[in-house]
Amino acid sequence: MKIIKYVLAVAILTGPARLPAARSSYDDADTQEIISKPVPAAFSVCFDHSCHTVETLSITRQEWKQVTAPLETPGESAEKERRAIAAAIAIMEEIVGQRTGTYRDLGKNLRGFGKPGQMDCIDESTNTNTYLYMLEQAGYLKWHKLHERSTRFGIRAGMPHTTAVIEEISSHTRYAVDSWFFDNGKPPAIVELSVWKNGWDPGDTE
Repeated sequence: MKIIKYVLAVAILTGPARLPAARSSYDDADTQEIISKPVPAAFSVCFDHSCHTVETLSITRQEWKQVTAPLETPGESAEKERRAIAAAIAIMEEIVGQRTGTYRDLGKNLRGFGKPGQMDCIDESTNTNTYLYMLEQAGYLKWHKLHERSTRFGIRAGMPHTTAVIEEISSHTRYAVDSWFFDNGKPPAIVELSVWKNGWDPGDTE
């Protein structure tokens, strides 16, 4: 029954891709609470498991400069930009965490289950998508573009799990940008989506 509820939550929040992958899109505006065109002055944050709580936040110009600092200097390669994206997402999580109490969020689901401010992969992927959208719209992504979120499940992938996704412009390779594995404020894993779809876990590379 829990799996069925989870799959329904994924379907409701992710929805079908309504724009071609080549266009910038923010496809998480399937509930009225979530701002469809987020900007640093007004954006939505999900937490408490599957967007049970949605808050509208803003950050200052100085805070936004902190977030974008890793991306200020154009990267020499797509790989370097992915590292900068991970750093920017981590900074954004730290700032947002102090506003919402999600600084207490622990990686994955079991360690912090039922505690205030915890996030599952629906929360994490929705929030990461928001942050990536804002970075893209502000012109900070040179080598990548935002893609719709992706969900994996099955015999090899295990339980349903959702991630934000970026696409490398030159190669069209898609990458999962997955914050769910780690505590709040840690850089997300950025892994080729095809590898992630097969059940990739950070422990696979340790």
